[in-house]
Amino acid sequence: MSRLFARCLSLLLLLPLSACAQERLVDVQVVDLDQGNWLNRFPYSGRDYIEGRPGHRFSVSLHNVTGQRVLAVLSVDGVNAISGETAGSSQAGYVLEPYQQVEIRGWRKSYSDVAEFYFTDLPDSYAARTGRPQNVGVIGVAAFREKRPAPVAYVPPSPPPYYPAPYAREDGAAAKSSAESSNRAADAASSSGGLAQRESSAASPPAQAQQIGTGHGARRYDPVTTTQFERASWRPNQSVSLYYDSYEALVSRGVIRERHYDYARTPDPFPSGFAPDPN
Repeated sequence: MSRLFARCLSLLLLLPLSACAQERLVDVQVVDLDQGNWLNRFPYSGRDYIEGRPGHRFSVSLHNVTGQRVLAVLSVDGVNAISGETAGSSQAGYVLEPYQQVEIRGWRKSYSDVAEFYFTDLPDSYAARTGRPQNVGVIGVAAFREKRPAPVAYVPPSPPPYYPAPYAREDGAAAKSSAESSNRAADAASSSGGLAQRESSAASPPAQAQQIGTGHGARRYDPVTTTQFERASWRPNQSVSLYYDSYEALVSRGVIRERHYDYARTPDPFPSGFAPDPN
């Protein structure tokens, strides 16, 4: 029994910290604005995929499912949707009030308008046109909790510790030796971690060519204001990634295994009406 407990504990310790820290703060959906529906997700190899139709406008729906304010940093094709910078989780984002739901419809151009998101051929995507095509094909959200002020409590001062002179020198030397040992161990762990990451990335299969990306569309009125928000931690409490591509590309990769019929595209053998004169 003790061996089984020890084995389970070791497996838990091997889990990545990000997996343990994940919370559900924001529900993320992609909405096809031209069809008026949420895009279905296709789970495949540990990722969630959605089908993008070239020419269709879309929005990213963010729903705060908590009773506190939440910061959501939105990345589209590796580009921050507000600032246009190459995306990082520490950058600007949208602050959602408790249980608030918003739709982000485009690249933020000012406090009053955005340039609409739309699916387009990869060379026409905003990321490719600004020289950053490497991360086209993914929508990411990094969500953060807000830091709460610590409760104020009175703590009486304590007298400083007293150490006799001989013991102070010995303790200082031991602390220095312990710090040096800890630094050496941390350096070794960092080196081994970096090596493992490089080996893992080298062993991963080559990615297939991406067909579509997100374009920089027409301007639309979409006002926002600024507010103050202090993150509770530097690490996101929740990270969401939604990968997308054209229907043909997803079928060729095996993400979509069965052809689904689009009745809007299917010809009708018995449409109502009379035969018009030819042009």
